[in-house]
Amino acid sequence: MPAVSERVRALHAQMTLEEKLAQIVGYWLDQNGTVAPMQSEMAAGQQDASQLSDITRHGIGHFSRVYGTRPVDPAERAAWLWAEQRRLKRQTRLGIPALVHEECLTGLAAWKAATYPTPLAWGASFDPELVAEAARAIGDSMREIGIHQGLAPVLDVVRDPRWGRVDECIAEDPYLVGTIGAGYVRGLQEGGVHATLKHFVGYSGSIAGRNHAPARMGPRELADIYLPPFEMAILDAGARSVMNSYADVDGVPMASSVEHLTTILRETWGFDGVVVADYFAVAFLEVMHAVAGDRGEAAALALTAGIDVELPTGDAYLAPLAERVRAGLLDEAYVDRAVLRALKQKEELGLLDDDAFEDDPPTDIQLDSPRHQALARRLAEESVMLLTNDGVLPLNGWEAAPQRVAVVGPNAHRAEALMGCYSFANHVLAHHPGVPFGFEIPTVLDALGPAFETAGMPRPELVFAEGCTAEGEDTTGFADAVTAVQGADVAIVVVGDQAGLFGRGTVGEGNDAESLELPGVQRQLVEELLATGTPVVLVLLTGRPYAIGWALDGEGPTPAAVVQAFFPGEGGGLALADVLTGTVNPSGRLPVSLPRSTGAQPYTYLHPILGGPSDVTSSDSTPARPFGFGLSYTTFAYSDLEVDETVEAGGTFTATVTVTNTGTVAGTDTVQLYGHDVLGTIARPVAQLVGFARTELEPGESSRITFTVPTTRFAFSDRRMVKIVEPGDVEVWVGSHAEASSNGASTEELTGGAISNDKATTRRTIPGTATPRAVLTITGDVYPVTTADPRWVTVDVATTAGATAAAVTG
Repeated sequence: MPAVSERVRALHAQMTLEEKLAQIVGYWLDQNGTVAPMQSEMAAGQQDASQLSDITRHGIGHFSRVYGTRPVDPAERAAWLWAEQRRLKRQTRLGIPALVHEECLTGLAAWKAATYPTPLAWGASFDPELVAEAARAIGDSMREIGIHQGLAPVLDVVRDPRWGRVDECIAEDPYLVGTIGAGYVRGLQEGGVHATLKHFVGYSGSIAGRNHAPARMGPRELADIYLPPFEMAILDAGARSVMNSYADVDGVPMASSVEHLTTILRETWGFDGVVVADYFAVAFLEVMHAVAGDRGEAAALALTAGIDVELPTGDAYLAPLAERVRAGLLDEAYVDRAVLRALKQKEELGLLDDDAFEDDPPTDIQLDSPRHQALARRLAEESVMLLTNDGVLPLNGWEAAPQRVAVVGPNAHRAEALMGCYSFANHVLAHHPGVPFGFEIPTVLDALGPAFETAGMPRPELVFAEGCTAEGEDTTGFADAVTAVQGADVAIVVVGDQAGLFGRGTVGEGNDAESLELPGVQRQLVEELLATGTPVVLVLLTGRPYAIGWALDGEGPTPAAVVQAFFPGEGGGLALADVLTGTVNPSGRLPVSLPRSTGAQPYTYLHPILGGPSDVTSSDSTPARPFGFGLSYTTFAYSDLEVDETVEAGGTFTATVTVTNTGTVAGTDTVQLYGHDVLGTIARPVAQLVGFARTELEPGESSRITFTVPTTRFAFSDRRMVKIVEPGDVEVWVGSHAEASSNGASTEELTGGAISNDKATTRRTIPGTATPRAVLTITGDVYPVTTADPRWVTVDVATTAGATAAAVTG
């Protein structure tokens, strides 16, 4: 049984079976619209909220999404919640308040609450500390209004951009996912709210990028790619809750996997928090996976596997589970185990204290305070990526400022286009037309005029034309868009996605894609605008990376510049306008490879030799732009790389490099340390991110950056499925992206011409710089890795003057 306090043990000893079960389920108030898979079918049997006293007569474990299911005034809802919690304390036998959970992936998903950039934008920032600061602000606001648990972050590693939930993910590199995700966990929990890691595990590996589809990865891929971010967030950031994946892995639904929910999570990693079910996941064992004959059997499978709390309701863990226990088909000890964990969590959160909810509810609630606004805008600024630029940007660099600017495209003047799937606006308000957002969110068009003035230019004439919608085949707006662009000095063309759920929108939960072309007729619109001859700046506001090689390197007319932003939130329009006009120098880097084509998927930069392009196949997987790529308005150079010559397996080594701003304006570089295991007993990636650091430099200024790297960064699961560090040579280098250093001959060269292919792999020159590769020799015996070994790279950044400027990034 879990280790708990005497208070928890004494409380548990008093409980009837009904009171125990009540503590391991939720109740979902105010359901309307569709904000969860199969919501209407799965929650149809739940009692109406008007019967709440009867529903909670034995107590209740969770209140599901009190603020996040419909637009409710925060102060009015807080007053209701405080009163309801007091009722539970006074009118139920045991007097235990409910734990309140909410979504918080892009900020608290509630009416009038700040909307932050989507997690894919967090990854683009490469800034765990800023993400932690944003999460701390989110946690502070949640705790103020009586929320205890946040259903974030998503630690699924991106493997296929066709998957609709890519915008909820952080990156395709597990170390970047782990560092950013752990930062979010630390921040949210410092705010007094328990973070929930999801979706454990393998969810993003579903076949063909289809939501809930089976995942067919082998145990090594699961162990070395999908599990490490969860391990980092639990062991290094202290995450207190985990949510299961909907998918089955090799035929075993994660909601029923003892191996993962108990053996790995608890016995190997020592996790002592609470595992909650993703919404309706317990019932899905019966109705979707068909591994249970009824709700009672589904409940038994989930409970014994290690799911402690069923969310959002007690569809399986109430009457069906009680019947199974009373029939002697399930040992009540499994119920006791879950209840003790649930009560321990409530004790940690202060819900068992006598003074819980005895204070006055808050009345002056600012869920989009200046603190939130500043953090959301700063994170948006750091996430914007410049993919190409012929010199048209920044606009304040022109000899004569533009007089007339066309602002065109379906996402140029739509606030919804700035927000992700799990924003309250796109998740909930879509079902409440006419209800305002409740906070300011300037569009790109709104923000451009003031941004010109901030950048020291006169405000130009701005001419807007939508051109087309984000989806659909209507081209009747093309003519107006062409006219607007023909008479302009420059055109800002903003295209991309509309986030939504289950067929509403172009990306988001349940909105998987069969094609990675821009949705609808947007590419056609861009090509018609390019034909005018007016310089076009293409801005992509999307939730996934699209196949836009035609815009980057196409044979026909191409945009003068391409800017990528992944749903940058309420500050996104302002951030993009400042990047375009030159007040902000872009510093975002691609957290995912930019796909070459739909047919090249799934793809990851973490591929072995045969996972990339070669002459043994006529299919070319080369991405249009690689992981880690991003341009700046200045340039950076790397020099004087020094790497220890040897290190014992299990030890740490240092790699030190000088980065210099060789341009004419200040800028921030993301210095990326890469490695390659030259010879392994298992096929190893041609490149892997080892560590990273953001450094701000004035023109001509240099920083000396030292990475202290545990050899566990080169660990992998061997043929026995034991994680090891293997002795041998590894190459180490610093590059501006994953492809900035190439160290291999072609297949034709390697085989002396025996293998060649008439359909040559795409050859393109991509801007980037890298140091020569240094060779580090790992010595000693094979080192078995344990959870006690360090997982993190520490970073020291010293300016040219020798002062330490930053530490511990990635």
